[in-house]
Amino acid sequence: MDPCYNYHEPVLGQLARHGLRPTATTAPAFVREALADLYLYEIRRLRIRLRSGAFPKQEYASRVETLRSAYPLLSLPVELWTVET
Repeated sequence: MDPCYNYHEPVLGQLARHGLRPTATTAPAFVREALADLYLYEIRRLRIRLRSGAFPKQEYASRVETLRSAYPLLSLPVELWTVET
């Protein structure tokens, strides 16, 4: 029998913002890894845009900070993503 995970509603809301919709059988560690992959993709894309001259270098740090703030779950331990049942 697969384990059952009951995600907190705010966690589900944050994940949905990134297109992630875990089910009750989706392990939080798996979802966190997918979220981290999305964040790394965004950071790499931002770096490519910087190198192509899409925005000045002085804006890079603030853009990274803005991007980081869009992924608050990455700073929350995965054990806190679910409710104990």
